[in-house]
This record gives sequence, C-alpha cells and structure tokens, in this order.
Amino acid sequence: MKIVTIGGGSSYTPELAEGLLKRADVLPVTEYWLVDIEEGSWKQEINAGLIRRMAKKAGVDLKVYTTLNREEALKDAAFVTTQLRVGGLDAREKDECIPLSHGMMGQETNGAGGLFKALRTIPVILEIADDMLRLCPHAWLINFTNPSGMVTEALLRHSPFKRVVGLCNVPIHMERSIAQILAVEPSRIHIRFAGLNHLVYGMNVFLDGVDVTKEAVEKAYDPNRKIEFTVKNVIPVDYNPDFVKGLGMLLCPYHNYYYKKQTMLEDELKEYRAGNTRAQAVKKVEQELFQIYQNEQLDVKPKQLEDRGGAFYSEAACRLIESIYTDKRDIQPVDVRNNGAIAGIEDDSAIEASCVITRDGPVPLTVGKLPVAVNGLVQQIKTFERLAVEAAVEGSYEKALLALCTNPLTDDEKLAKVVVDELFEAHKAYLPRFFQKETSI
Repeated sequence: MKIVTIGGGSSYTPELAEGLLKRADVLPVTEYWLVDIEEGSWKQEINAGLIRRMAKKAGVDLKVYTTLNREEALKDAAFVTTQLRVGGLDAREKDECIPLSHGMMGQETNGAGGLFKALRTIPVILEIADDMLRLCPHAWLINFTNPSGMVTEALLRHSPFKRVVGLCNVPIHMERSIAQILAVEPSRIHIRFAGLNHLVYGMNVFLDGVDVTKEAVEKAYDPNRKIEFTVKNVIPVDYNPDFVKGLGMLLCPYHNYYYKKQTMLEDELKEYRAGNTRAQAVKKVEQELFQIYQNEQLDVKPKQLEDRGGAFYSEAACRLIESIYTDKRDIQPVDVRNNGAIAGIEDDSAIEASCVITRDGPVPLTVGKLPVAVNGLVQQIKTFERLAVEAAVEGSYEKALLALCTNPLTDDEKLAKVVVDELFEAHKAYLPRFFQKETSI
C-alpha cells in the first residue's frame, strides 16, 4: 500500500507516521511519500529521516520517499492525506494580527482568519483533487487542512473527485477528555456528534452503551473540575452551569468563540499586544521541534510535539484509514456529505457527524432536525461557509466580504470591509483568482 502526505514538511508528520507504524499488522503500508514545496523541503527531509528511524525501531519495512513532484507521489496511491498551509505560518500570523489590530477576532479557522485561510487553500486543494482523479482515482483523500469543513465543502461541491473525507482532532479529543473526566477507559465512551467542523456538538454521551449525557455535561463544565475540557490552542473558559444544563449537550472548544465571544476577544487582544499570538507561539514550537527531530538518536515521536496542539491527530487519521481499508463499519466523527442526515442543510453540503465507516466511505447517522437552541448558529455558520467557498472558487471579492459580514464574529459591515481589504493586500501573492482580473479591491 502506498500512502501520500501532502504537506510532508509539517511538524505533525511524525505523529501520522507513528499511527501508521502502530497499525502495520492491519495496514500493509510499504511506501510512504512526503510531498511539499521548495520552502518546506528542508523540513520534509528532516521528517523523513526521523520516520525512517521510527520504522527501524518498530521493525517495519517501510520505504520513505520525499519529493517536490506531486504527480510522482500520487500515482497509484491508496490514501492521500493533506495538511498544507498556503503561505506558511507567516500567513497565519497575518490572519490573526490584521483583524486584531482593528479589534476584531483573529483566529486561524474562525471569522476573518478562517475566511482567508479558506480563500488561499481551496484552489490548491481542488488542483490536488484533479490530479488524484487522473493518477489515483480509487484513492481516498483524507483532508486535515484547516478550515477542514470549508475545504471539504469545496471538494464536495466543486470537484468531480468525490472520494473525500474531512477530518479534525477535536471530536476525538472531546471523547478522550470525557473519558478522563468520568475516570474510565476511552474505549468505553461513545459520543454521538452532529454539527459542522469546529462547530460540532456532542449530542449524546454513552458509557458502555448507557446514555450518561447529563452526568457528562455537568462534570465537563463543573467550575471545580481538574481536567480542562478544551484543546491546546483554545484557552479554557468556564460556562454558567444553568446555560450548559439548559443546552444539555457538549460544546466543542471552538464554541468558545461564539458563546464566550467577549472573553475570547479580550484574551486574543491581550496576547496580540504582548506579541504572543498563537501563530507566533507556534513558530517558536516549530523551531524547537525541528531541532529535536534532527537528533540522529531520536527514533520516537518526541513529547514536545504535544505543545503543537494536534493531540490525537494520528489516532483520528489512522483509525479512519484503517476502517476504510478493512471495511470495519465502526462509528467515527468525520466531515462528510450531508445526504439528508441533518435536516435543513443541503444534501451536498459538508457536515461533521458520527458516521459508519465503510470501504465505500463514511455513511452519516441520521440526526434529523437539530435542537432549536443550536440550529440557528449552525445555519448561520453554514451560510458563511457556503459564501466563503463560492468566493474562493469564483475569485469573488463581493462574496468574500459578504461571507465575513454573515459571520457572527463580525459586528460591523464597515469594519469588515477594512479588514477584508487589508487581508487581501497582505495575501495578494496567494490569491491569484482574485488578482488576475479586474476587481474592486
């Protein structure tokens, strides 16, 4: 089996490799190809060296290849994972800092930052899908590139290549956190998820098949809890017990940006003024990681990778690949075509939900109507996603502006235009669809 990772220079790559090596008995991977662009080639080579040492330690005969030629890597691949960042961490820093300089939320996947990451990323992902249709039409594209929901939406709506699954580590992190909070093994916990990427709700929590949602919600949001119910890159917050009791379901950490908007904005602004946005922090972590990766004695994934914020990344990705390959038919939360699972969202739109994983792809479990308490926010964000995808595909400035004005993190249309114009100018080199024609920018 041949597996390809596009964005092979990512510091997450050894994490994914670890997951593949652990499953060598069920995933007969013989070739692992890393693909990147020239700027990331040095990191890709460092990753490849570490992965070769990891494979040797694990006793797995895995050939690791690196290339800047995407077509060479894709030919006859069985699975392709994407974890790319158009413009690198410098672009992420602009996504965060420019909105914050105007007092608007600056975050990688939400609001203005998420919009512009999507605008830069979607055309590239669509090109990759076109290549896969020619070179490995039976492969599965497992997308980890953020904003995963919008990227998956673009592929489902605007690419003839449909063997696509979007993935995020947030749901599996929620499962593991709840297991810790309830003091049980993760294998005993099952959460029924529904919503959108970075806006997914834990509708029901089951322990050994018994619904324990009420207990899980109370303990997850107990102000005196010892375990934070969040991810590394989203600050923990406390919710009013009456609010979460009324909601009656688990929030994902990214809900903080909508339900605790002022708290999150104040924290983001504080970090921005101190010159310590998340992008700036990640840059420091990356520098440290690649220094560690170069150690010729290192043959395991280093613990410092946990600081990068991608906990359970390899577990989420590799259990999905395993389940597709073996037709396991277990249930996992992924980003997939709605197909009527959530009422009120178009069939060909991307949702994030619990799915039965088969060799023919994920089949979402029917949800029906979302509870009225959450349906409005989900519909609003889906509108934002739809407009953002259309803007990226068409190169439409007007739809990009409209998308941001539709997002609940935006309070003022006039300010939205100022932020959009600055971000367009800052990312001009990575937005050819907008700048190869006359625009109103």
